[in-house]
Amino acid sequence: MSTPGVTLFLCGDVMTGRGIDQILEHPGDPRLYESSVRSALGYVRLAEERNGPIPRGVDPAYIWGDALAALNGADTMARIINLETAVTDGGEPWPGKGIHYRMDPHNLACITSAGIDCCVLANNHVLDWSYTGLEQTLNSLQGAGLGVTGAGFDSATATRPALIDIKSGCRVVVVALGTPSSGIPPSWGAGSDRPGVALARALSSTEVDAVAARVASAVTAGDIVVVSIHWGPNWGYDIPSSHRRFARALIDRAGVHVVHGHSSHHPLGIEVYRGRPILYGCGDLINDYEGIRGHAKYRPDLGLLYLVTMDPTAGRLQQLELVPVRIHRFRLTFASTEERTWLQKTLTREGRTGGAAIEATDSGRLFVRW
Repeated sequence: MSTPGVTLFLCGDVMTGRGIDQILEHPGDPRLYESSVRSALGYVRLAEERNGPIPRGVDPAYIWGDALAALNGADTMARIINLETAVTDGGEPWPGKGIHYRMDPHNLACITSAGIDCCVLANNHVLDWSYTGLEQTLNSLQGAGLGVTGAGFDSATATRPALIDIKSGCRVVVVALGTPSSGIPPSWGAGSDRPGVALARALSSTEVDAVAARVASAVTAGDIVVVSIHWGPNWGYDIPSSHRRFARALIDRAGVHVVHGHSSHHPLGIEVYRGRPILYGCGDLINDYEGIRGHAKYRPDLGLLYLVTMDPTAGRLQQLELVPVRIHRFRLTFASTEERTWLQKTLTREGRTGGAAIEATDSGRLFVRW
């Protein structure tokens, strides 16, 4: 008899600030400090010019749309996102930074409505509203019962793993870190007496050892270990050799079961290494970029839900399903047949180096074969 699997819902960046915040029930101050757009409502208008009217004061679950059907009903699912938004109604915009994202704390139900268990915060937007904004973000998320890792009031809390209890009896241990290559300012690194993010300044052997120590401090027999990394640029399919070496070293030396990469605005190739998945870049999932032109060849309006099922006894991948979605009027909808096919072909092409191909079933579901 096969061991019942534990399924992880993973995805790329979830950005619920700016224009998204403005259509929710409690829109915050729309003022922006960008060079060309001075109000978050401008991003709503851009999306409406492209795809039609977007309702205001929407239900918190509105933005998840069709994706909720893939996330509901699984008692053995852990739901983990990279929350690329400060959750604050205060603070000052970080000086010298061109883009600042924030969501009013009263809109946090847009996260909890999807049953999210853990918010990874090791990214290049969590300190957009300075230390005051980070402190409110941490307090708001923890006050809502959400697990948090990757940023904290000091280095000890920023690097502390998040623990997710699964009804089947096992746990998911989440360790998060971010790199300067994703746009995280080096000054954002948390210190012994300074708030900030868990910053990996170099993808080095020393950093692998540091992750291994964090894992060892938290893991017990049967746990599934996820390392969530914000790394690399927004555009392009190239995966640096340093990323491949680091991800494999996390599996070889730190006992990691799943490497969850993000920062890229579109999905990157997948690798299954020694029976364990490496998602080098999951692509954006939720944002307000719908009306922004450019980079059309990457089809940035398309995204994926990654449903990763692991065998908790063997620590190996049982199944990896990809659910293609498209953002339309700031809401996730299931992708069309043509869009699914494009994603399938693109990810098969980009996954060749890692030995992963994408196959479609008769029902249109996509699975990774390795």
